[in-house]
Amino acid sequence: MKILVINGPNLNFLGIREVDVYGREDYDSLRQLIARKAATENILVETFQSNCEGFIIDKLQESYYEEEIKGIVINPGAYGHYSYAIMDALSSIPTPKVEVHISNIKERPEEWRHNTVTAVACNHLIYGHGFQGYLEAIDWLIARYKNGLEK
Repeated sequence: MKILVINGPNLNFLGIREVDVYGREDYDSLRQLIARKAATENILVETFQSNCEGFIIDKLQESYYEEEIKGIVINPGAYGHYSYAIMDALSSIPTPKVEVHISNIKERPEEWRHNTVTAVACNHLIYGHGFQGYLEAIDWLIARYKNGLEK
């Protein structure tokens, strides 16, 4: 089983930007946490990060042709709040998808962060659980796969 983890804009600046919201752990710490989870579960995980909407869409479309990918975890960052293009790309892919946000988007002071347009194209949404949300998303996808619900 292989899972693709896609991170959107500014996630490469974890530990630098808004540490009161996202914490002091950096992006490499997140990648290592995911890699340890993959090793524990004996699965493959590919991580991808881009600040460019088009590159995220390209990666999603490429995943359509990779049969070994059985699940996608996506943190679209701010794109989640307004990118209908990413939503369309997610909608085009039958692979199970989990959207993750590190912060609790429903409790952020900026009202525009409270909703996500991309989540409607995903099977599950996790927010406000920090880095742990990624591990929960992986667990959710593994359970779905093991129960024969991969598509």
